[in-house]
Amino acid sequence: MSKNSLLMITWLLVLTASLEAQGPSQNKLNNAAKDTDWLYVDHDYLGTRYSPLSEINSKNVARLDQVCSHTFPEKSPSQTAPIVYGGTIYATSSHFTVAMDGATCKVFWQHQWQPRSREVFKTQRGVGLKDGKVIRGTPDGYLIALDARTGKELWSRQIADPVDGYFISAPPLIVGDLIFIGPAGSESAGKGWVGAFKLSNGERIWKFNTVPDLGEPGAETWGNNPKGLKTGGGAIWTAMSYDAEKHLLYVPVGNPAPDFYDKNRPGANLYTSSVVALDAATGKLAWYFQATPHDQRDYDLTHASPIFTATFSGASKQVMSVTGKDGLLRLFDLNTHSTVYSVPFTSRKNSEGPVGLETLEICPGILGGQEWSGSAYSPARNSLFVPATDWCGHVRMVDKEPELQEDNTKGPYYFGGEAGFSPWSEASGWLTAFDASTGKERWKYHAAKPMIGGVVATAGDLVFAGELNGTFKAFDANTGKILYSHVVAGPVGGGVVTYQVEGKQYIAVVSGYIGSYNDFAPELGGDNPTITIFSLK
Repeated sequence: MSKNSLLMITWLLVLTASLEAQGPSQNKLNNAAKDTDWLYVDHDYLGTRYSPLSEINSKNVARLDQVCSHTFPEKSPSQTAPIVYGGTIYATSSHFTVAMDGATCKVFWQHQWQPRSREVFKTQRGVGLKDGKVIRGTPDGYLIALDARTGKELWSRQIADPVDGYFISAPPLIVGDLIFIGPAGSESAGKGWVGAFKLSNGERIWKFNTVPDLGEPGAETWGNNPKGLKTGGGAIWTAMSYDAEKHLLYVPVGNPAPDFYDKNRPGANLYTSSVVALDAATGKLAWYFQATPHDQRDYDLTHASPIFTATFSGASKQVMSVTGKDGLLRLFDLNTHSTVYSVPFTSRKNSEGPVGLETLEICPGILGGQEWSGSAYSPARNSLFVPATDWCGHVRMVDKEPELQEDNTKGPYYFGGEAGFSPWSEASGWLTAFDASTGKERWKYHAAKPMIGGVVATAGDLVFAGELNGTFKAFDANTGKILYSHVVAGPVGGGVVTYQVEGKQYIAVVSGYIGSYNDFAPELGGDNPTITIFSLK
């Protein structure tokens, strides 16, 4: 081997080590399911929300104690899902991104985004991390990259215009040199899409319309109505998943718009309220599964995960848990593209069929079912742990197409009808453990209020979750018995994650002001987003 070849190999090894020190490599991300870090907002590409850590277990969890906490310097919805790499937590609020020590809460750096356009909504649900770059979206439609070591802004691009009703709340998913993300904005008549952007500079590589353009496949399911297609919703606001072996990106797609008025959108309205499977390299459609055709109840499909392999009648199958705001847990066979079972995980009433001019009581209501935090899967127990909001409401359509101003951010929501809620006193929540192969209920915990925070399963036979009453809880994964409870700084509506720093296991919990839930229930309280860290005494 020549001297030049040896120098080149040495240089590549040094570069690889440097990138690995700054942020996870592709190999590490591909194997995140077995990792003691928390490398994606749902732990790993398959969205299992399961950690192999077992230092904290059902026998010693009662010895948990609060270690420290960090509070963001702005009051914004506390819906972020932290990620953890090499002992460092990366998390967001509407405008701030923080890197902090996962064992001490010491802040390494904090970046503040200064809005450059108007902001439709200020919700933010987390970052992506790869090769030393921290990636996130902003309320004014920008995609930005920060240096993972310093927090310095490396690049920024406006990928979605707020004038069209767009904002970015979903966390990005990164594979190779591609960032996958799409904007939210269905309720302000944003037309949904998901795109791939270069990690190196933010340049767009491909775009897939979750509501087709006229002439694209699927436009016929909107009656080929140009006006309906232009404002059709189908936004992206929750985490995606990815199959590294099949190179498929799985995108959960939101509701069609207008939400209740449907005369300008006859048909099934593809690809709203669906799982869309895309070739990650090209954005080409591989297949889709529409959970709620022609949705009139704001029943977004919110989660295309966890993805796992289990045994069904003696046969091994790769399956996907599909959940959303309609309150059904569907198990989907990824090889046959068929539903294995469908079971309710919260109350359901008048949840199918048309919505007309008369007021219709529905369960779940438009903030019901499963929101931005998904289910967890334990391979040790072959169990799915599903959080839920049990809050009914009512909807009705108006016999007039909603008006849309030139600037979609002006005026009322693009609903085309009216929606309301049953009294907050009647709202509650569930955390249900299901046999993942059969959908049979194993245990169920009834929470006083909706369960909307993150849920984590671990090899320590535990399930961690938070409640809107401001408590963080540890459950026995086998029985549902509460083994630990601790009051944190406000309602828990954000991520719950567990990870290891220098051989010791920690848990981080996001709490604080929730957002729209506080509008209906000011007594929930909660101020600025806070991350609270726990470990064994």
